[in-house]
Formats: sequence, structure tokens, C-alpha cells
Amino acid sequence: MKSRRGMTLIEVLIVVALVPIIMVSIVDSVLAFYRANSTSFEEAYQIQSASNGIGVLVRDLREATYADNGSYPVAAIASSSVTFYADVNRDGSVDRVRYELDGTTLSRAITPAGMPPTYTGAAATSSVSDSVRNFGDGTAVFRYYDSSGAEIDDMADVADVRSVTITLVVDITPNHSPGEFTLRSSATLRNLRPQ
Repeated sequence: MKSRRGMTLIEVLIVVALVPIIMVSIVDSVLAFYRANSTSFEEAYQIQSASNGIGVLVRDLREATYADNGSYPVAAIASSSVTFYADVNRDGSVDRVRYELDGTTLSRAITPAGMPPTYTGAAATSSVSDSVRNFGDGTAVFRYYDSSGAEIDDMADVADVRSVTITLVVDITPNHSPGEFTLRSSATLRNLRPQ
């Protein structure tokens, strides 16, 4: 007669102790994989969002024109903001447009002309890009150039602006890989004419 032998109590205890350890290891590995992919997807989304935002900004700048009240196309310039007039809504009325980096968010504010055209109403503000790290790097978002291609240093010389270079440094996870991603573009203001 063959003796059937089952598991001893010690073998059962070892199995019971090892199964949770193995399960925890597997769950930790799966979670680490999903966290890594989540960060990669979020980084790619922010870079795509910033790229799309720069595309809209460049389009808007190229359409800068004299305001409905006769104001010069470029109202104000700074290293982190630009204010100009353009028909961004394509409704036949020229709006005041302001792009500004505030902290880590690049925003776009549109103020309609109103009747009469005074540009005193409330601005509709939207986010163009988040996780912008230009301030941390000391990188200017906007750089301005005159008709000869020389960079404009005096921000009061709005009448000299003929082109604008935009630089956005995007990084949703500072101090972690993959690091910063820099996007650059430029726009020539097409509708300017001498006064």
C-alpha cells in the first residue's frame, strides 16, 4: 500500500508566507509601470499642448493690425508678455489680445472692442500651456526684433517691433526625467505700415 503524503504544516506556512510577498512584488512592478507610462503620456500631452498654443500665438501675432479705435497694432511688450490688436475671432472686429506667462501658465486674454471701440470690457482668458518653466531658467518667453533684425532692448519701443520670437520651456516633472523640452517659433507682423 502506497502512503499518500500531503503537505506538512511547515510547508503550508511557507507557501502562505511566500504568496503575499510574491503578489506584493508583482503589484508594485505593475504600478511602477503604470506610473512611468502615466508621466510619459502627461509629458507628451503638455508638449503637444504647448506646441499647439505656440501655433495659435504665432497665427495671432501675424494678424496684428490697427485697433478699431486707431491704436497701433502692438500695445505693450515685455519678456514675459505681449499685448497687441488682431481679429482673432474672425468676426470683423479687432480684439485686444494679451499673452502672458504667470508663474508656470501661459495664458491668452481677449478683450473685444465694444461699442464704441474702447477695449474696457472684461477679457476672456484661457490657458495656452501649463508647466512652463521659463522663469526658473531665466529664459525670456518673448524676444522682439526691428526691421533690420536687431533685437529690441527698450520695451517702450513698440513701434519698432517687426518680428517676435517665442520660446517655451516645458517640464511637468522638474527634477525627474525626461527633463525640460524647449519649443521655439517666430512670427513676423505682416500688417504693419509706417505712420
